[in-house]
Amino acid sequence: MGMRLASTARIHRGLELRYPHNVAVGEGSVVGFDAILDGRNGITIARHVNLSSSVAIWTGEHDIRDPGFGGSGSPVVIGDRAWLSFRVTVLPGVTIGEGAVIAAGAVVTRDVPPYAIAGGVPARVIGHRAADSLTYDLTATPAPWFV
Repeated sequence: MGMRLASTARIHRGLELRYPHNVAVGEGSVVGFDAILDGRNGITIARHVNLSSSVAIWTGEHDIRDPGFGGSGSPVVIGDRAWLSFRVTVLPGVTIGEGAVIAAGAVVTRDVPPYAIAGGVPARVIGHRAADSLTYDLTATPAPWFV
């Protein structure tokens, strides 16, 4: 389908994938159950990223101010060792920095700095992780429901 998928990345069942040729998933990254990846304008998921179940990453949207209901969009970038928890929604043009954590149910409308913890609707920074403490390797994590 043209998606750039590292050999150690894992995708669980139920993925909705749009424009796969514009999606790259890096080494050791995991895409959880029932995720939506909208590659219309490009998605880059770096290394050892955990996208939990039902995460939605959008790169295109309608312009509500346009009388013709036209569309616009921008790429989304997710940095190394970021974790997007259950039912996170990421909107077009967002960059989520290395090691950042996005709390369950958050709607990310703007960039999240590296090692930040963000949550809410819209998401805002609510804490930080220690940058030197991230050593996990998601390639070693078993995937019993991998499909």
